Amino acid sequence: MVRSGSERGLVRLLATMLALVVVFGCGGGPAAGQPAVTPAARWTAQHDGPAPYPEVRVERGVDIAMSDGVTLKADVYRPADAAGAVEQRPLPTIVSLTPYSKLMTGLIEQAAATPGLQPMAVDLVRRLNLSTTPISGFGDLMQALDGGMIQTMLGVDRQLISSGYTVVVADVRGTGLSQGTWDTLGAREQLDTREVIEWAATQPWSNGRIGMSGGSYSGINQLRAAENAPAPLQAIFPVEPGSDLMRDVVAPGGGVGTTFLPMWLNSVNQLKLVPDVASMVEGRFDWTWLADRIADPTTNFDLLAQALLTPTLDDMPPELAAALDDDSAFRQAIQGHPDRITVPTFVYGGWHDIFANSATKLYEQIPLDPGRKQLVVGDTYHANPGAGTGVPGAPPRLDVLQRAWFDKWLKDIDSGIDDFGPVTVKQQGGDWITLTEFPQPGVTHRRVYLSPAASGTTEDSVHDGSLSATGPGANEKLTVAPGLTTACSRDAAQGAAGMPAVLDMCAKDARIAERNGLTFTSAPITEPTVISGPINVRLTTIHDAADGYWNVTVNDVAPEGTSTVLTTGQLTASMRAIDERRSARSINGDLTAPFNPLSIDQLLPVVPGEPVALDIAVIPTQAVLAPGHRLRIDVFAGNSPKGLAFRPMLNNTELKPQHLLLDPAAPSFVNLPTDKPIP
Repeated sequence: MVRSGSERGLVRLLATMLALVVVFGCGGGPAAGQPAVTPAARWTAQHDGPAPYPEVRVERGVDIAMSDGVTLKADVYRPADAAGAVEQRPLPTIVSLTPYSKLMTGLIEQAAATPGLQPMAVDLVRRLNLSTTPISGFGDLMQALDGGMIQTMLGVDRQLISSGYTVVVADVRGTGLSQGTWDTLGAREQLDTREVIEWAATQPWSNGRIGMSGGSYSGINQLRAAENAPAPLQAIFPVEPGSDLMRDVVAPGGGVGTTFLPMWLNSVNQLKLVPDVASMVEGRFDWTWLADRIADPTTNFDLLAQALLTPTLDDMPPELAAALDDDSAFRQAIQGHPDRITVPTFVYGGWHDIFANSATKLYEQIPLDPGRKQLVVGDTYHANPGAGTGVPGAPPRLDVLQRAWFDKWLKDIDSGIDDFGPVTVKQQGGDWITLTEFPQPGVTHRRVYLSPAASGTTEDSVHDGSLSATGPGANEKLTVAPGLTTACSRDAAQGAAGMPAVLDMCAKDARIAERNGLTFTSAPITEPTVISGPINVRLTTIHDAADGYWNVTVNDVAPEGTSTVLTTGQLTASMRAIDERRSARSINGDLTAPFNPLSIDQLLPVVPGEPVALDIAVIPTQAVLAPGHRLRIDVFAGNSPKGLAFRPMLNNTELKPQHLLLDPAAPSFVNLPTDKPIP
């Protein structure tokens, strides 16, 4: 039906009134016989409904002077009325600092703001059904477009701005169009973040109440700023942040990340060389920017090259030695302190994100009450945060949650967001669930032993072993050699931020990777069994060389044989030292969450031919094994291309075969947090 202009106006007015009723709870509740409107529906209606400011105006290239004289460049987004007049009243302000150039942020934001483009893309995603194809993972990645990824990862959400916020996006020192050299998460960069916050709080368009937004590196910056936060900072919403970067991406288990790190460094270093073309045309080009780029064109590539090429420990240059020193300035820069966070914090993470190791630990360590801290973890990679949200049975989209979070803490709107969760997770193998804490209450760490006895579930692995409630009856030594089948694996997809996840035969089925691994599989599960929390895999190993590198995965095996990796861990044998202060044990004394310092001064020599016990920390997870499914532990002598041992240790391994000793006197087992015993 075609309506007249006055009718359309009346419809819009009624829609606005309805949105206000939904958002602010006016009208005394639902009509008789009508279902109550959920908080999630209210937040979504508020975010997507009519906004008081229909336009957004951007001031680009704003100078922000740091205390040492370096100038950072920022774009300032402000709400405006239909005539384009910018709101002059001071408003709450959202700050985001990015190393990926605000030029890219602006281009993507403009594309997202193109009339009809984003709705068309979202509609395409909703219609895209690849679930029965060999590339269903591509559809999983694309779902992020409908999950608020663009708005929250970039830190620019036009709907948020139109609701009455100012947004500042600044290039990190030494990146984008900012002056200086890139001090990757270092002390100077962290001081810059505080100074940008304080600058934003004193601008005439700000009311002094600051929040922070953005994902990945920008999420990490938020966490650091929130540690003993400056007074204006009152809330943060980090998406896929890391806290313990050494164990997340730099060298998980003492293995250098050889997929994500080169890709990431290449992206930042290329984007920081893109000049401000407009300033060239207008005759105001920043020659200091150019001198800084000439002085430092390829930040951190030298350190990556040293890690991969330095042949022995005696040859290590100072930079690499610092990377392998638990007390060095480098390590302190990449080690967060979530126990110092003082402002309301909402974290989104993914079970297969590159920072998955940090997600649940952040929530555990932040010293705030539930409600002032929130956690959502999806079954996602780094490339698709928010995928699977915003649909029935799932949490709202990330941009919706972010709006409700900032409205609560920056505008004092009692929307109920502090009652959400506090822990909302996509249970692998199941549905979204809400927990009061993580790990899930009621789980217990139990030993499940690796046994040489055949499970009869695979013919392709190097050895088909089993899992049992009792240890092996006799000694048996199993041999596994380094190989390349892990290039087709969920580990490889995780290490590359999720981009290879389009191939289901690799990311959703471990059977190709298992052709070069040892597998240990349980009997079928008889009733739904929850796995929740950190996992430790204890291996008794023997090496033919002076070192070794081990990778383990915890898998859910379906009745037809598909082996799906739930979580993963790896360890260089000589880096097996345990820091008891930062580790956790179960009541019987078994490690549940071992913490390896990964420090050169704590290396433990490996004697060829002698048994060595390794405790391999596996990333915490949440999963449910369905009846008829089985639990499987995969054991590999390497994890290429996701990670390689540092070159000196890699030389010591000589890439020789490694041996797993199944010994009744020193059993190998997985210390698994479950609500029921594994049969």
